[in-house]
Amino acid sequence: MSKTRVLIIDDSALVRSLLAEIVNREPDLEAVGAAPDPFVAREMIRSLNPDVLTLDIEMPRMDGLDFLERLMRLRPTPVVMVSTLTERGAEVTLKALELGAIDFVLKPRLGISAGMREIAAEICEKIRIASKVRLNRHLQPSLQPAHSGEKSALARYSRVSTEKLIAIGASTGGTEAIREVIGRLEADSPAVLITQHMPPGFTRSFAARLDGVCKMRVAEAVHGERALPGHAYVAPGDRHMRLERSGADYRIALDDGPPVNRHRPSVEVLFRSVAAVAGLNALGVMLTGMGRDGATAMLEMKHAGAFNIAQDEASCVVFGMPREAIAAGAVDEVLPVTKIAERLQSRLAEIGATHRI
Repeated sequence: MSKTRVLIIDDSALVRSLLAEIVNREPDLEAVGAAPDPFVAREMIRSLNPDVLTLDIEMPRMDGLDFLERLMRLRPTPVVMVSTLTERGAEVTLKALELGAIDFVLKPRLGISAGMREIAAEICEKIRIASKVRLNRHLQPSLQPAHSGEKSALARYSRVSTEKLIAIGASTGGTEAIREVIGRLEADSPAVLITQHMPPGFTRSFAARLDGVCKMRVAEAVHGERALPGHAYVAPGDRHMRLERSGADYRIALDDGPPVNRHRPSVEVLFRSVAAVAGLNALGVMLTGMGRDGATAMLEMKHAGAFNIAQDEASCVVFGMPREAIAAGAVDEVLPVTKIAERLQSRLAEIGATHRI
């Protein structure tokens, strides 16, 4: 079996050494080189032809984002970013995902040696995922920023919008897929609840970036708030999000329960609550991601009368979660990510026409 060839790019000699050690311990991975900056990396990419790069965001001589943008334009290669858990780190990481990076790992802030070894399994898993993706499926930014004037706090919501609810689950590659879907929804769409596998500290920045390109209002979810039409709610990193009913209102509940399918937030938790609370008023969407989180609960949604869509393989970064939902019999339609918003809106229009008869 041929090994996945990994080039490590980081200005810290310690981090380069630790990453090489972590990668070389795996029988299917090989660190073929380590570069202290993008200029050295550029020559090593030409000579070594690696399968995957790990790339530090903040480096001397050339910023990691500048390098990534040039790389994706001239020689597309799967990249796993090595990020810092800061507000700026979150912003830059999300921009890197927009530019074409496959995923990211968080560099420990203290105790680098012990911290890197603690996340060794995560690093290797993400390198393996990156080695299998098709880069030609990556979405180029196609949405223009929404003008704040387009977002009306007093929008007139139809009866369909207030009764209906959209639930979205995603993991690897999901930040751009979610942006593509909800960025195309109208301002008067039903409430959207989003669970994206993401660490704490990143979901607020992610929601803010979405808010800048969406007609809907987008924010990190708050425990106990009403889920309103025209609004989208992102589950905070490290907290499960559930849907609850309070009289005629939908409300959001957050909790610190144990991880489900190794994740918190978990798509399974969100979808199961939507099945129980919204039933046939729900529309479910399963987007790109590794594993099977949410597949069982999406089937519960279908049994409760929900209409469910899965992203197709050709437009996924990783087809795992949609594939599992399809295999479970939980999905009504399979569509390219660019067609999902249009189908959600046409489905809502069909329901609206039925209500008027």
